[in-house]
Amino acid sequence: MPRPYKPRQVSAMPRFTYFKPTGIPMPLLEEIVLTIDEVEALRLKDIEKLEQHDCAVRMNVAQSTLQRILVSAHEKVARAIIEGKALRIHGGPYTLEGEFFCLRCNRRRRGAGGPIKEHCPECNKKEE
Repeated sequence: MPRPYKPRQVSAMPRFTYFKPTGIPMPLLEEIVLTIDEVEALRLKDIEKLEQHDCAVRMNVAQSTLQRILVSAHEKVARAIIEGKALRIHGGPYTLEGEFFCLRCNRRRRGAGGPIKEHCPECNKKEE
């Protein structure tokens, strides 16, 4: 049986979600997708200058998971810059602060509680 899904805690959505080299038309560009949790890891580590352990705690992941996220994010950003590709920020396994993730319906919901809850109010209504 696979491990249960564990979304990464993100403090806020990025303000800008698309970057591209100037002078190249969009149809000619390849696109690299940087996930929202990768952006959060970059922000915490490279901008806020937190230690990996502290970043991992803030994102609710293990330090080894944070390391893998950072390696992936750095590679994607470097590839976009060096190879002249567009960088789109989109998706990924995350929850925003103040949200939780329902293990039954696999949706993010607003409400009290931690980042993971067994069942959301919508799922509980369906059972009744």
